[in-house]
Amino acid sequence: MHIFTASGVLLGTMALLALVDNNPVACLLWLGAAMMIDGIDGTLARKYEVKAILPHFDGSTLDMVIDYLTWAFIPALFIYYFIELPPNFALLSVFIILLSSMFCFCNVDMKSQDNYFVGFPAAWNIAAAYFYILDFPPFITFAAITFLAILTVTNMKFLHPFRVRQFMPLNITVTLVWCACITSLVLSSPEHAAWALWGWGITSIYFIGICLWRTAQEWFN
Repeated sequence: MHIFTASGVLLGTMALLALVDNNPVACLLWLGAAMMIDGIDGTLARKYEVKAILPHFDGSTLDMVIDYLTWAFIPALFIYYFIELPPNFALLSVFIILLSSMFCFCNVDMKSQDNYFVGFPAAWNIAAAYFYILDFPPFITFAAITFLAILTVTNMKFLHPFRVRQFMPLNITVTLVWCACITSLVLSSPEHAAWALWGWGITSIYFIGICLWRTAQEWFN
């Protein structure tokens, strides 16, 4: 199972090579594949009790190293090279992403007791895909990067669809629909994939809604 987790670094390498080759679509697809492995490897490791079989190998550390590479470092470079930002703000954006992500990965309270992420979980691969598809004006993109980085140090709850037990079947179904829609949009323009744009929008609203709902529960209880 650790080999399955470690394969994420291979996918990250392919994403980095695609970035070097000036191929943003391939880079996003490789990052997406790495994200799917990361989404299920922990569940499989717990199911097969890998910790008991290999007690001297820290799978959590392995996962963190790969996550920083594929969720933060490579997406930050993707944003630097392929996303339009205000003049002289591109490098600053990379610094904001990488430094805020370090806080996220070192935060011992990253997860709530019901397995929601606490604060923005450095999901810059997802943010990069949104920026690429939506093609915001440069200052809007920079404002979004700053806003997400600030959310890293808040108590806002973010859904982990493969760990949160409440509504898990629905969460996983919505996640799979979201993945299909965003993959279609990365491969083609929104004008040629209207169904995917609608599905992507609806599933995105669902994720935002459930995160706000769970956050509101924390505030008012």
